[in-house]
This record gives sequence, C-alpha cells and structure tokens, in this order.
Amino acid sequence: MCIIALSYQQHPDYPLLLAANRDEFFARPTAALGWWPDGQILAGTDLQAGGTWLGVSRKGRMAALTNFRNPRANQPNAPSRGQLVSTFLASQSSAADFATSLLPQLAHYNGFNLLLFDGQQLFYVSSVEAQARPLPAGLYVVSNHVLGTPWPKVERLKQGMLQHLAEPRLDTEALFDLLSDRQQPQDKELPDTGVGLEWERRLASIFVAAPGYGTRASSLLRLGSNQQLEMIERSFDESGQMRETRRFTLTL
Repeated sequence: MCIIALSYQQHPDYPLLLAANRDEFFARPTAALGWWPDGQILAGTDLQAGGTWLGVSRKGRMAALTNFRNPRANQPNAPSRGQLVSTFLASQSSAADFATSLLPQLAHYNGFNLLLFDGQQLFYVSSVEAQARPLPAGLYVVSNHVLGTPWPKVERLKQGMLQHLAEPRLDTEALFDLLSDRQQPQDKELPDTGVGLEWERRLASIFVAAPGYGTRASSLLRLGSNQQLEMIERSFDESGQMRETRRFTLTL
C-alpha cells in the first residue's frame, strides 16, 4: 500500500476500520483480492515477489504494509517485504512477538512500515526507525514515510476520516470517495524524497495517476463489534477508471 488510514477503537460499531490505496507499476503482475489456496488468508497477491500488501485471516488477524520512499537506500536484492504480511497472517504469534522478532532482520529489507493486528493488540513496525511499538486507540494514517509524518495527502485523508468517524453510520461510497481524491498540494508543501520534483507532484495526491504507475486498488476493511469482517477492493486501470469491485464477508 502507499497510503493507509486505520481507525482503531474510534467508532462504536467498527473497532477496526481501514481505508487504503495500493500504488504500483501497472506492469507488475498481481492477483486481485481473494482467498488463498489454504482458505485461511484473504488478500491480493504480488505475483512477482510473492506475499501481499494487505490481508486478513479467518482468525481475525490483519496486516498492512507501505514502502518507505528513499531510492538512494534501495537494495536491489533485498527480500520481499510483502512476505512479512503473509507470514504474520499465517502465524500463531502475537503481534507483539512477531514485531519484536523482526527487529534483528530490519537492515536486510528495503524500508517499510508494517501494521499488525492479532485480534487483541495493534502494533507498528518501522524498519527505518528500527522500532516496534504498540498503538493505543486512535486514528493513524501512514504513507511512504514513518508514521506521524504530516505529508499533505496524509493530513487530507486524516481529516476526511475524522469527519466520517463522527457520523453514526459509515458510508461506503463516501469512504471510497476519500480514496479517489486527486487534489494536488502546492509545490512548497511537497516532501523531498529523492525522486525529483515531477514525481513528487505525481505521488502527492491520495489517488495517484501517473504514466505506467498509479493507484491500482482501493481497499476498505471493516471489523464490526458483532465480529463480522468485511473487505472490499476496487481495482483500477492505467487511466484511473475502475475495472472491478470485489467484496468478501466472514464471521470470526
């Protein structure tokens, strides 16, 4: 994923609510959201390196990942970060134990942010900060820098989420509208992550549409207080037009 908003214990009906966009090169082979062969993991699949960017398990585990944007520090032969998501979803480890076990390995990976939920506790792992920490109840938005970095699109999505969380009923279409926002900030507000001004502009909106690269999927995940879990994925083509919607529900 390239931007994730995660509401944890902020809505009376939905203790866990996630809204996220996956930005990727359109040439990278991908399988859409679906049940994996073992029938235990619900996620999309990165067919090039394996693993996934966002997924849940039948046991109520959730994991989501964003890359940390720093081309100068890229290791071309680093292991797949997406495997961290699928490994956690298939494991029996608590979020705390899994997060802690990653700390000695972080230098082997290209930069990432990892959110882990085991049904009881939410954890955040930053490979760049070399830390793992529990997250208390709150609203969190993370893009391609460490959690808490106030990039314009991060702050814009956060404000939109806060407005919707104040409503008694969550509106699915309104949440997807937040994820489809293409508003561009001014150049003076842009970060400098080493990709050049033109790409900083292209990557600055919540929904990204650039030549050969952009938002390929928008996802909503809702875990209800009644233990009903719903996951919806909308996929997009290179022109930014929606191609398909996939929706799954399960009872934990």
